[in-house]
Amino acid sequence: MQLPHSPSRRDVLRNSALGFGSLALADLLQAGNGSSLSGKKLPTKAKRVIFLFQSGGPSQLDLYDPKPLLNEKHGEQLPDEVRAGQRLSSMSGNQSSIPLAGSPFKFSRHGKSGQWFSEILPHTSKIADDICVVKNMYTEAINHGPGVTYLQTGSQIAGRPSIGAWLQYGLGTSNNNLPSFVVLVTKNKGGQPLLSRFWGSGFLPSEYQGVRFRSGKDPVLYLNNPDGVSEKSRRMLLDRLAELHSHQHALSPDAVIQDRIQQYEMAFNMQTSVPEVADVKDEPESVYDLYGKDSRNPGSFAANCLMARRLAERGVKFIQLYHQGWDQHGGLKGGITKQCRETDQASAALVNDLKQRGMLDDTLVVWGGEFGRTNYSQGKISPDNFGRDHHPRCFSLWMAGGGIKSGISFGQTDDYGYNIVDQAGTPLSPDKHKYDENAVHVHDLQATILHLLGIDHTALTYKYQGRHFRLTDVHGHVVEPILA
Repeated sequence: MQLPHSPSRRDVLRNSALGFGSLALADLLQAGNGSSLSGKKLPTKAKRVIFLFQSGGPSQLDLYDPKPLLNEKHGEQLPDEVRAGQRLSSMSGNQSSIPLAGSPFKFSRHGKSGQWFSEILPHTSKIADDICVVKNMYTEAINHGPGVTYLQTGSQIAGRPSIGAWLQYGLGTSNNNLPSFVVLVTKNKGGQPLLSRFWGSGFLPSEYQGVRFRSGKDPVLYLNNPDGVSEKSRRMLLDRLAELHSHQHALSPDAVIQDRIQQYEMAFNMQTSVPEVADVKDEPESVYDLYGKDSRNPGSFAANCLMARRLAERGVKFIQLYHQGWDQHGGLKGGITKQCRETDQASAALVNDLKQRGMLDDTLVVWGGEFGRTNYSQGKISPDNFGRDHHPRCFSLWMAGGGIKSGISFGQTDDYGYNIVDQAGTPLSPDKHKYDENAVHVHDLQATILHLLGIDHTALTYKYQGRHFRLTDVHGHVVEPILA
């Protein structure tokens, strides 16, 4: 028996007069044939990525990039020649006074590498010889929404696929029981809102979007069978549903139908795999001691770091952790100290844990936010109570494992911590950043992550609305000096 079939949009195009419908249909069907990776696969140094995203913009001046001159000139005005006409955000752009603000924290060198770390990073400083601190990051985004969107999708405008979706699209999956792209968000954190589009698939098929794991009884919503529905009944239902979808696909070929079948099957397999990976009772006391007491609190950053390691062990390729609260426009000293208490030990523990298990060499760990903070105070200033505004012109992040050189700092900023400088100490003009090896743009970071996973960022493309898109748009270069 043939099911009744209503004409779809594609049916109308296919049957249109003069053959124009067929031409249009052909273009539509080519929309998903974007990847030109064949023949351009690179040597793979990393098998997976764990991105510890610090939402809000951590202050590089109080964590990784000490500036004694700011302490000397605390309270003095930001020189015009240093600012060089750069636009400021609306939150401090109208201030009559732009006073420089030194860090209230002490810095010291650590490890054989002698890298600088703030006193509020006692655990990260102990892995100084395992990480690469990139101090010359920059972005064009000056506000949180566009900034996070830029770092996660390669565009300040919403609607593009996230980096995790791009990676799953380019690399596929070798795990039929867990998603290739998993998102973990620290629970009960205030700060800038986190939107699901940050880990969405954009115009890529929906199967590539990130799957959010939550703390508590149901890590993935709507995964469990309703009361009264057995596993056998669910299996029979999915088999019949797959038959109906296959029949529909034969009548009207549409990739969305195939995506739906695959998503149902993945959800069924996850009914067993997700409870297993989420059950951390088998972890020894030594692991909880390593990650800190918060690791026993489901949904905390520490617990999510532990979960990230468990997911990595089980073949998940891109694991994204989000931790809010780094937006210290005021009360910086207390605010950033609290943030470090929540994240410092667990971040270092994750690197150490991976290293102990022989996984760090092929796992890329990235720690950082969407931009940095200003060298001047937003609002009134006092020695122990001030805030910093958003600063896109330079900021810091760190990377470890997965083909990254360890125990190095890359790039430098001027003595005021305001501009990126070249190796001779000359400030770089913003219009030359994209063409200068001394500056690392958002697209450069993305290109480097893809490179370490064996992907040429210029080759990973997807045709949508008549043009080929890629994560790095038309920019980006691999940051060769930080590669091992």
